[in-house]
Amino acid sequence: MPNCTPPELTFPSFDRRKIEANFDGGDVSSDGGILLLREADRRLGLVAALDAVLPDPRNPDLITHRQADLLRQRIYGLALGYEDLNDHATLRGDLAWQTALERDTELASSPTLCRLEQRIDRKAAVAFHQVLIEKFIASFTAAPTELILDFDATDDRVHGNQEGRFYHGYYGDWCFLPLYVFCGEQLLVSYLRPSDGDGARQAWAILKLLTQRLRKEWPEVKIIVRADSGFCRWKMLRWCDRAGVDYLIGLARNPRLEKLGAPLMAQAEAAFATEPCKQRLFAWIEYAADSWDRPRRVIAKAEFSAQGKNPRFVVTSLEGDAQALYDEVYCARGEMENRIKEQQLGLFSDRTSCHSWWANQFRVLLSAAAYVLMETIRRVGLRGTELARAQVGTIRLKLLKIGTVIVRNTRRIRLFLSSAYPHQEIFARVCGALSSA
Repeated sequence: MPNCTPPELTFPSFDRRKIEANFDGGDVSSDGGILLLREADRRLGLVAALDAVLPDPRNPDLITHRQADLLRQRIYGLALGYEDLNDHATLRGDLAWQTALERDTELASSPTLCRLEQRIDRKAAVAFHQVLIEKFIASFTAAPTELILDFDATDDRVHGNQEGRFYHGYYGDWCFLPLYVFCGEQLLVSYLRPSDGDGARQAWAILKLLTQRLRKEWPEVKIIVRADSGFCRWKMLRWCDRAGVDYLIGLARNPRLEKLGAPLMAQAEAAFATEPCKQRLFAWIEYAADSWDRPRRVIAKAEFSAQGKNPRFVVTSLEGDAQALYDEVYCARGEMENRIKEQQLGLFSDRTSCHSWWANQFRVLLSAAAYVLMETIRRVGLRGTELARAQVGTIRLKLLKIGTVIVRNTRRIRLFLSSAYPHQEIFARVCGALSSA
């Protein structure tokens, strides 16, 4: 039988007084900030919208835990740093969690949450993405004039025999190859893919669907696609030309491109010989690969430094100064990599350890939903504060992980947050901003 007696912990004495500890504190939570997640969720209506579109084959007369509660428990858990289902074996008794989920009894167990993940299919994954896009559209109070859609893929390494995993030569490991689409800091697509094909696979179809939906809402909006050279496919470029979608996409170096940029590189090298510091020159060139349907305009960057040559090329439909487009628009796509790191490192989107493919896709989407809540806290609640640019790990540490004593009776639930908590003013401001929005 398991030993249910809480362990007694002892520490070195202080001022001739023994220091002892145990886990008999009672109704105390380390997650007092979970109520901010509840406020963000209520403002967006995110979980309610997901619950409305995801299938629930259970008999409503025979269930204890509603699907909406299961989704909230799992999504809030990821936002709070609990990536494993086993964590919920004890978290289900946390009164702060029960309050955030509007429950007076224990929350769902780990097996119940596991069964939720296992019943998701392709149709549910599509419906989940549609909710993300609708919430993105609803976040605008007025029609935007321009939207920049950032496309990027990353590796999601696996260590088991999961469905759809393959060995990827570039990453040197067994992995998935998820595709992300962001607009600024807002997430639109979090799509798990096998790693046995082109990194741009299905990006064109996703771009088409996004463009159709966004222009249905905002017919005059200017859409720009921004991506690295892994997404430079002529059929996608041709579709963009025909659909009136602008693009700014990296172009992989090759001998023909380097030959076209050689005069510019010679100028940069000569300038470095005169003044030995990094030299950067930009120019427009025309280029067409053998497979392309026509030539397109390319920004050529010739960079020469003590490390030698560093040419770069970007194909674009935009007009303007070549250097400004490269430095101010194209290079800004690097910010998307921070958003992907937030997904994988901060919200555990790479915790794809299920055997089933669709269960792993669902885990990636649950992480995406947790990101949407955290991004809402940052965009709405933290605007103008010292944490306005904080990443999700910092937001979790400073706003969500608060020691709290909970007192609950038939008339009232009171949460006594730590008196020594150092960010009380910011917490109150975020709470007010989310509840008044």
